[in-house]
Amino acid sequence: MSTEKTLVTLDASHGAGRAGHALPPCALVILGGAGDLSRRKLLPALYNLMLDSGLPEQFAVQAFSLEELNDESYRELAREGVQQFSRRPPDEENWAKFARMLHYFRGNLGRGQDYAAMAQRLSQLEAQFGTGGNRLFYFGIPPQFIEAAASGLGQAALVRPARPDGPFTRVVVEKPIGHDLASARAINDQLARYFDESQLFRIDHYLGKESVENLLVLRFANSFFEPLWSTRFIDHVQITVAEEEGVGTRAPYYEKAGALCDMVQSHLLQVLCLIAMEPPRSTEADAVRDAKLDVVRTLRPLSPEEVSRWVVRGQYGEGLVRGEKAKAYREEAGVDPESTTETFVALKCFVENWRWAGVPFYLRTGKRMAKRASEIGIYFNAVPRILFNSSPRPPLEPNVLLIRIQPEEGLSLRIISKVPGQQLRLNPVMVDFQYASASPEAYETLLRDVIAGDQTLFMRRDTVEASWRFVEQIVETWRDNPTDPASYAAGSWGPIEAALMIAADGRAWRTL
Repeated sequence: MSTEKTLVTLDASHGAGRAGHALPPCALVILGGAGDLSRRKLLPALYNLMLDSGLPEQFAVQAFSLEELNDESYRELAREGVQQFSRRPPDEENWAKFARMLHYFRGNLGRGQDYAAMAQRLSQLEAQFGTGGNRLFYFGIPPQFIEAAASGLGQAALVRPARPDGPFTRVVVEKPIGHDLASARAINDQLARYFDESQLFRIDHYLGKESVENLLVLRFANSFFEPLWSTRFIDHVQITVAEEEGVGTRAPYYEKAGALCDMVQSHLLQVLCLIAMEPPRSTEADAVRDAKLDVVRTLRPLSPEEVSRWVVRGQYGEGLVRGEKAKAYREEAGVDPESTTETFVALKCFVENWRWAGVPFYLRTGKRMAKRASEIGIYFNAVPRILFNSSPRPPLEPNVLLIRIQPEEGLSLRIISKVPGQQLRLNPVMVDFQYASASPEAYETLLRDVIAGDQTLFMRRDTVEASWRFVEQIVETWRDNPTDPASYAAGSWGPIEAALMIAADGRAWRTL
């Protein structure tokens, strides 16, 4: 059957945001502020926030990094990053305004006296910009430096205790939070020695994407969805995060992590939580995070036998991506020529509660796939084989709600409609909802939430560790029964074993 499309546009420029109140003055200290994350993501996000009046009137940035830079050369580095990676290029007037906020301090993350010297410089900036002593520290650094950074800040008296009145201290920590449950606990213990949990913002940029954030609104602000959102009406759920690029420069990290720990433990399980969670008691951060934690805790533990049947690991070989030859993972720089690290993983899991009993959730993610696309598919039960769905006609396609996360954010709903004409012919129709204007980048949303003190979209310690607990049972099974990952061609949709896994249930992966 061919599929027709009906397009409806949604204006992303209207509507009150979650953090719609006035933002407090503050200074942002970026540890590793001259690094790749800062240049590609943080500085462009801050620039766009300024353009959208999403920064406080009194705001300053203090970068702390080892590179030989000063204020002027750091601003040049920042402008290059904004020019290359921002959704809006800099213009002279706005750039001059933004550049005045940017300052640089050269220091070593492992040297305590550098934090003390940086504290003096920060005090001068706080007085100059009138930030009132409110401080944000962004750990744009590898996990092995977290302990040294937290200790350095603490010893330099840069961390104020958490309290409802007086200046605040907030700390943003990038994923990965560890590489297994034990290391995640160790990092969380390190952070807990210096910061209260209310001060910690564990960031997962996927949760800042407009369509992911819209999941709560879609479910709980529309009366017709919630009654259908259960095992009575939903056949299964698919979550796909496909990446077109290969491992790139991340080989040293990726060789240790692999697709399961890099993507499933964080991005995919967090999205699953938003789909499967019960209505939270309020929109307060901890109420939402409590509801998400309940989902992770109700994921069915996978036995070794279930891991062998329901989890597929793959590794990309040579292939064609956009018509150009792509090398195999084992040929990438920094990768062991005999590596067994998975670059693709697909799995089936179950949320064992009354709402979702018996409904499978199929998750897949991989590098060097056919295209860059992330999507959630809610597949509703098929209609009975009577009336319009009876033999000898082929069975009608099920109704599907598609939530597109990237590259084009929006919603699609597949319904069955009559083809105009005298004969009774049926055809699927896609009602497509797209944003009429560009939505903010994920880091823009998340940085603004940090400034506002809203932890809703950030991971709490107990959820991080519960996610690792679920993933670790898969890792342990692989460790106890080592096998090479299934091979798939770069530019494809993954190994045939993933298709066979879902086909065993009479279902198929959606082609994005």
